[in-house]
Amino acid sequence: MFDVAVICLVLTALLSYLNHRFIGLPTTIGVMGTALLLSFALLGLAKFGFGALRDYEVSLLSSIDFSELLMQGMLSLLLFAGALHVDLSELKAYKWQIGILAVFGTLTSTLLVGFVLWAILPYLGIALPLSYCLIFGALISPTDPIAVMGILKSADAPKSLEIVIAGESLFNDGIGVVLFTLILAMIASGEPPTVAHGALLLLEEGGGGIVFGLVLGYLAYRMLKSIDSYQEEVLITLATVLGGYALANHLQVSGPLAMVVAGLIIGNHGRALAMSDKTREHLDMFWELLDSMLNAVLFVLIGLEVVLIEFSTSLALATAVVIVITLLARLLSVGAPLVLLQRVFNLPQGALQVLTWGGLRGGISVALALSLPSGPQRDLVLALTYGVVVFSILVQGLSIGKLVRAQRGNASQPCLHAD
Repeated sequence: MFDVAVICLVLTALLSYLNHRFIGLPTTIGVMGTALLLSFALLGLAKFGFGALRDYEVSLLSSIDFSELLMQGMLSLLLFAGALHVDLSELKAYKWQIGILAVFGTLTSTLLVGFVLWAILPYLGIALPLSYCLIFGALISPTDPIAVMGILKSADAPKSLEIVIAGESLFNDGIGVVLFTLILAMIASGEPPTVAHGALLLLEEGGGGIVFGLVLGYLAYRMLKSIDSYQEEVLITLATVLGGYALANHLQVSGPLAMVVAGLIIGNHGRALAMSDKTREHLDMFWELLDSMLNAVLFVLIGLEVVLIEFSTSLALATAVVIVITLLARLLSVGAPLVLLQRVFNLPQGALQVLTWGGLRGGISVALALSLPSGPQRDLVLALTYGVVVFSILVQGLSIGKLVRAQRGNASQPCLHAD
């Protein structure tokens, strides 16, 4: 396992260097794109009889439990690092917008994607049970905080939209994981879940995760406030994340939501009231560096994973259709509350387009797809998920900045300005 970690780290460093030196794209997009090109090059060589490198890549990736690596390892660190730099006062100002999009938007999108996919796939010559269509809807509907927050930094969106998109992405993955778990349990038991069961699971996982995060964040805050030594304080935050996430899993509450809440508490109250300037500087530097490195490794792995997916003409067509379905579902699930509750949302003109196109999918969706039981349904869901994620990062991620600038440049409606 150590050799695998070393190879991944060295490859990530090389691809990051190539991107920074010669390509100049945002790191997450650049390293994923170059990893994809590398994988396609090896697949091309294999077609001409030079398959040793491709076989080695397949062997390397097969030895990595991507779902375990992300969901039980990297995710806790990345979510905490993202929440650490979110201004809680700004988040509170848009709490209703974020809450509505995270809960209503994710649930609506899950149902829309699931039922439309179930209705359309037979016409493409592909059969997938309704339960797996809904599972796909649950894992693809949440916007990925890792992808969103990394790319938003370079998009230069209006402050209000940036807060809403980032806040929604921090919380809706917890909702998506709960829906995913509920539908997966339905498949395992063979019985449809009741509304009461679903609500109870959401309360236990989601509500429990938030409460646990509050307790965890407060305890860490008290420890940080009682000493003034940046080495120990950085270590306390690291232990809070890793130990807290492991404990959340044992308590069967949402670890992702707990990390977000703990990160918000330490990043706001902890930074303002429990840290010296020196500690604050070292803490920020440590978590920014860790966040950057883990993001790069994650998106390199996503780019390399393409060699494990067997695409066909019918599957390629289905992937293109599914990309359109997920975008339309995002448009409707965001647009409905935006139109019906216009006064509550109070966002600048053009917000619907930016919220729709800026709803990026990433590693969490791939990890959830990989965690499904082995079988043809899992392979199909994984292939569709991978196609949507690659499109989301490469196409939406590269063009979201242009969309924001286009909206801002509308002379007749100069509403998309930086707040």
